Amino acid sequence: MDSHAAGIPSELVTFLVCAGVVVPVFHRLRLSPVLGFLLAGLVVGPAGAARLFEEGGIVDWIVIRDVAEVRGIAEFGVAFLLFVIGLELSPVRLWSMRRLVLGLGGAQVLVTGAALAGIAILFGNPPVAAVVLGACLALSSTAIVLQLLTEEGRLGSEAGRASFAVLLFQDLAVIPILFAVTLMSAHGGEDAAGSLPVLLAKAGAAIALVLVAGRLLLARLFRLVGATKSPELFMATTLLVILGTGALMQLAGLTLTLGAFLAGLLLAETEYRHEIATVIEPFKGLLLGLFFMSVGMGLDPAAMGRAWLWLLPSILGLIAVKAAIFFGLARAFGLGIPAAAESALLFGPAGEFAFVVIGMAAAGGLMEESIAQFMLTVAGASMFLTPFASFAGRRLGRRLAREAEAARGPESETIPELEGHYVLGGFGRVGRLLREVLQGEGLACLAVDRHTATVTGARAEGIEIYFGDAARIEFLKKLRLDRAQALILTMDDHAAIERIVKAVRSDWPVIPIFARARDEAHARTLMRIGATGVVPEALEAGLELAELALRGGGYPDEAARQAVHRRRLRAFEALGATEARTSGRRPE
Repeated sequence: MDSHAAGIPSELVTFLVCAGVVVPVFHRLRLSPVLGFLLAGLVVGPAGAARLFEEGGIVDWIVIRDVAEVRGIAEFGVAFLLFVIGLELSPVRLWSMRRLVLGLGGAQVLVTGAALAGIAILFGNPPVAAVVLGACLALSSTAIVLQLLTEEGRLGSEAGRASFAVLLFQDLAVIPILFAVTLMSAHGGEDAAGSLPVLLAKAGAAIALVLVAGRLLLARLFRLVGATKSPELFMATTLLVILGTGALMQLAGLTLTLGAFLAGLLLAETEYRHEIATVIEPFKGLLLGLFFMSVGMGLDPAAMGRAWLWLLPSILGLIAVKAAIFFGLARAFGLGIPAAAESALLFGPAGEFAFVVIGMAAAGGLMEESIAQFMLTVAGASMFLTPFASFAGRRLGRRLAREAEAARGPESETIPELEGHYVLGGFGRVGRLLREVLQGEGLACLAVDRHTATVTGARAEGIEIYFGDAARIEFLKKLRLDRAQALILTMDDHAAIERIVKAVRSDWPVIPIFARARDEAHARTLMRIGATGVVPEALEAGLELAELALRGGGYPDEAARQAVHRRRLRAFEALGATEARTSGRRPE
C-alpha cells in the first residue's frame, strides 16, 4: 500500500497521532511535551519501529522512514519560535542586553569552542575537524531551551534572561560557522580566507536591507491589511512576512531563523504585535513538536549500543565541560550563583545546528564519516537529556538560593528603629502598590521579602526593602513588630501566610494582622488562626467585575455599588469579621 495513495502524506498522519497522544499524556504526568516528542520521534523513526517492519502495508502510516522528509518542514518551527521571541523584544530592549548578548554570549561560544576543539585534538582528530566540532558543539538548542524556559515561566527570571541573550548570540554565530565550513569544503586554505570577508559583507548588507525596508514598509503593510478586517488575509500576510524575510536571509547565505527573528523584532513596536502573536501560536507549537520529533528520529539505539564504551562518557563529558565553562563565565559577568548554576546545566547539551554543521563537514571531506556519525549520536543523545538537565538545573538553582538566603540571615540587615510603622510581608505587585499608598499618606513602613531576587531587584530601583523570613520570631523582633501599627501579609504563598499568622499570634496576641487570602475558604482559615482582617483576592476581583457588569447592563452607579456592597458584607459576616475588618469601598 502506497502511503501517499490517498493523497495524504503518511508523515503528517503519524505526526498528528503522536501530537494527539504526547501532549495530553505528558501534561497529565506534569512532564515537558518536548521530552514526549523526542521519545515519539525515537519510536516512530528509522531506528525505531521502521526497523522492525518491512516497507509497505499499513505500518507505513505509523512510521517515518526518511527523516529528511520532515526535517525541512520542522525547521520552520524554530523560525516561528524566534519570530515570536522577536515580537516580545524591541530594538531598545535588545540594545540594553548587549552586555549579555555580546559579552557573555560571545565569551561562551569562543571559550567553549576552543576548549572542545582542544579536547578533540587530544583524541587524535585533525585540527580542521577539531575546530569544526568545537564550534558546532559549543552551541545549544535554541528550540528546546527556549521552549522549556517558556513552558516553566522562567524566561523572565535572571537565568532566563541570560539564557536568551546567549542563545541569541549563538544563532548569530551560526552565520560565520556555516560560512567557514562551506568555504573550507569547497576551497580550503587561502581561497576560503579570501572569500569570507566578501560573504560577511554580503550578509551584513542583507541584514541592513531587511531592517531598513522593514521599518519603512511593515507597519504600513499591516495597517492596510488590518483595515480589510479579514482574518485570512492577516494570517497570510503574517506568514508571508516570516517566510519572505527568512528566504531573503537564506539568499544571502544566512539562516531562516535569523530572518524570522529580524521580522519579529521589526513588528515588535507596531500596534499589531499581540494579534500577530496570536495568529502564529498554533503554527509555532505544531512545527516545534515536529522539530523535536525529527531530533528523536536522528537517534539510533543500535549505534549507541555498538559504541556504548565511549558514548556515555562522551555525552556526560560534553555536558560537564560546557556547563563548567558557562558557570565560570556567568559568574564573571555578574550572575548570581543560583542563576549561573541553573543556566549552566541548560547549556550543557548540544544543539540542532550540530546536525547541519557536522553533516556539511563530513560531506565536504573535512571529517571522517565514522567520527561524524559518532558525534551526531553524541549530539542527539545530549539534546534528548536537555529536559532532564533543565529540571536538575531548576532544582539546583532553588537549593542554592535557599542556602544563600539562610546564610545571609537577618543579622546582616541594619534595620532602623521605628515606632507606629507598618510591616509589609512580601513585595510582589500587591506589596508594591500597598507601599506606594502608605508612603503617599506619609506613613512609615518596612517592606520585607524572603526571595533574594526580589530584594535585589527592588534595591536596584532605590526601594528600601529588607531580606528575611517573616515567620521567624527573631527577625520580627528586629523589625520592631511590638511597636508597629500593623503587620500586612501580601505574598502569593498562602501556606507561608498561615505559618506567619500562627508565629506572630504566639508572641504578639494583640497586634493587627491583615492578610491576603486565596478565596473565602482560605480567608476563614486565616481568621480562625488569628488574622484581624482578610481580603479574599478571588472575592474582590469577582465583586469588581460584577459592579462593572451591572453598570454596563444599565444599572445606576449607586444601585450597582449597593448590590456589590451587600454581597461583600454577607461574605465578611460569614467570615466572622466585624465592619472594621471589611475591605473594599462603601456606598457613598
